[in-house]
Amino acid sequence: QVQLVESGGGLVQAGGSLRLSCAASARTFSSYAMGWFRQAPGKEREFVAAINWSGSITYYPESVKGRFTISRDNARNTAYLQMNSLKPEDTAVYYCAAPSSITAVRDISNTENIHYWGKGTPVTVSS
Repeated sequence: QVQLVESGGGLVQAGGSLRLSCAASARTFSSYAMGWFRQAPGKEREFVAAINWSGSITYYPESVKGRFTISRDNARNTAYLQMNSLKPEDTAVYYCAAPSSITAVRDISNTENIHYWGKGTPVTVSS
């Protein structure tokens, strides 16, 4: 069983930055791709970023490309999401996610391929 624990959310003004962290419990963390999703009130869960097992390949939707950066430190079993130039529309609960098997980075964007979810960390961007 893999446990994912997010941290780093909070309140920030538009144009500001936040760095989210996701600590994984499993020693197999370094074997799998990881992802971040978000869910705003009344909206469906949305893919935000994905990274392959080594950190050499990343994937983003157009809505965050150039503003968000996903990274990982396998020695610390931790993934990160650096969010810059934040906008009010980025307000949501952000979730860390992981598959249960080897998964291509682009396939992380599909929630059907996600087996493990964190409990989320809220991000509020004020205008």
